[in-house]
Amino acid sequence: MSTLTAEGANARSRVPHWVRRAYDRKLEHYPDTSRRTVYLAVTVLLTITLYYQFYVQGAVATKLIPHFGFTFTEFVFVQVIGNALGAFASLGAGLADRVGRANMVVFGTLITALLILFALPNASSKADYTMFFSLLAVVEGVCLVATPALIRDFSPQVKRATAMAFWTMGPVLGSLVVTVVSSHTLASHPNWQFQYHVCGIVGLIVWLVGFVLLRELSPQLRDQLMVSLRDRALIEARARGLDVEKLLKGHWRQMLRRDIVFPALAFSTFLLLYYIFVGFLVIYFVTVFHYTEARANNLGTWYWVTAACMLLIAGLLSDRLLVRKPFMVLGTAISLVGTALFAVAATQPGTSYHTFVFYFILMAGGMGLVFSTWMAAYTETVEKHNPAATATGLALWGWIIRVTVCVSFAILPQVVSSASPLVDQGPRVQRIVSTYPAQVRVLKTVDPATLAALQHNPSNSLAQARAVSELSGVSVADVQRAAALATRYATELTTLSAIHPATQAALAASATNQAALAAATAQIATNLRIPPAQAQARLAALARVPLADLTFLHTSGPKVQSAAAGLRSVSTVPPADLAYLQANGPKVAKAAQETPGQWQTWWWVCFGAQFLMFPAAFLLAGRWSPRKAQQDELEHEQLVEHELERLRTAERPTGGDGQLVILADKA
Repeated sequence: MSTLTAEGANARSRVPHWVRRAYDRKLEHYPDTSRRTVYLAVTVLLTITLYYQFYVQGAVATKLIPHFGFTFTEFVFVQVIGNALGAFASLGAGLADRVGRANMVVFGTLITALLILFALPNASSKADYTMFFSLLAVVEGVCLVATPALIRDFSPQVKRATAMAFWTMGPVLGSLVVTVVSSHTLASHPNWQFQYHVCGIVGLIVWLVGFVLLRELSPQLRDQLMVSLRDRALIEARARGLDVEKLLKGHWRQMLRRDIVFPALAFSTFLLLYYIFVGFLVIYFVTVFHYTEARANNLGTWYWVTAACMLLIAGLLSDRLLVRKPFMVLGTAISLVGTALFAVAATQPGTSYHTFVFYFILMAGGMGLVFSTWMAAYTETVEKHNPAATATGLALWGWIIRVTVCVSFAILPQVVSSASPLVDQGPRVQRIVSTYPAQVRVLKTVDPATLAALQHNPSNSLAQARAVSELSGVSVADVQRAAALATRYATELTTLSAIHPATQAALAASATNQAALAAATAQIATNLRIPPAQAQARLAALARVPLADLTFLHTSGPKVQSAAAGLRSVSTVPPADLAYLQANGPKVAKAAQETPGQWQTWWWVCFGAQFLMFPAAFLLAGRWSPRKAQQDELEHEQLVEHELERLRTAERPTGGDGQLVILADKA
């Protein structure tokens, strides 16, 4: 056995140091503050990048859907499939307790960067895109369990909320990067692939940083509970005799507890609103409030910036007061108020941009108070049962949250059924409407049965009269009379149109007004370019038209003529567009009326789901009272000192000078 061990050591020594550093990232001693800060910062940077890569799709959803020919429901189920696969990948990430975390994160980031940069923007079909996105979700599911485990490893409990605040900035700042980049570049680079190329390049740069810098604690160090940095000496002393395999036995069974499973489920449902914003914020504001993609992304920026600020504030205050639960309860209450106001606004189309900003600040502020403190309390609850099973506990949460998202996304198209026609047919219908506004008004006004009769026989005079009547508000009989009079007196009406209105008024007042007659003759000759004698003859013919007919044509004629011109303009619409508009226009119009109410229903579902956080807060580890929490910390410090003293006296001398091989002095 010793020979084999020696051979293994020799083989390892023959591997170049720079090669070994690429995969052997374990630290045998707990790092000092400066190096620990570097490892935490790199982990947070990798987390932000991973979420940026996973969320970039949402910023260009309205462009992706028509590009690949997705229906809205199909696009939603791309995310359902991805989250389902990511859920089970998260369970697999529980292996991080055995094989480590750093390599999972570093090489996972490389894979996601390559998928984003090369695979997804070059997908040739819906099937290809779905496959590549599913691969992205699988890798993301693994990495985003390993990253909070790394944060936990490098952060003692008394600073856990602050550390987790920085980690929770990963999803928030990832979303912020998406909205900032897209809102500033979509106008100049409207092709959706540009967003993926930028994201992929960023991913490769950050991967290189992680490849060079990221390290992790050895299992003997990370598998112990560390309350404060003063525990470092005790942990390193214990690590020498720690049986890691024994600690990992039954770790899944240890995590299947009420105080772990229910808080994970409650927090997953609490984040329903957040995940809908990530995936469908742009679609919602484009289809319901007619924002541009850039404006919708810009609005989202307010949410992410507020959340990021509140995450850090909550983490710092929570660590200072040594409590988590009051922040979770307060944050949930604030989020509920903001969500309720946002839900009410869904059916109020006049809601201003800045009103939405206020609602977003409330919702994001509440979410920020909950997110970082919940992550701290959850990992501390996991540690209460078995510190060596941290990644397993986080994998369980990762599975629950992705299953929750998967189920909610699957239900969303059923609740918001109107979104599908608005997303699928709405853009083309809107393009036709904006290109042919007058013609569309005609089509909206005329009865569909009348339009069908005209399409069947364009020369159907009765259908034409009905259509003109519906457009002008003039009765069918009067439309037919106006048409008949216009035909009978076509020449006379042309003559009348050549006379100035003032001259017409003078002749109406006195038909024998010689000055008006002379002016009318001159105007007819000039405007119609005919000799004066012929102009005089045409004026005489005009005088023989019955006054009742002229009066009728003067009052009803313009309406009929305008309506008839509008009806004729419909023929300028391309047949394909006309057919598409007639087939889908009513459906899109109906969806536009229904969608605010349906989205409002979904927002109320998100509102109700947040209430689970109240009972969940009571199950998690930790105190409600800062005074009692401070007392617990003092008692723990006394226990640590007592344990260190016991280890000092129990340690045997290793040399004649009687010195002990112990790292207590480093404390």
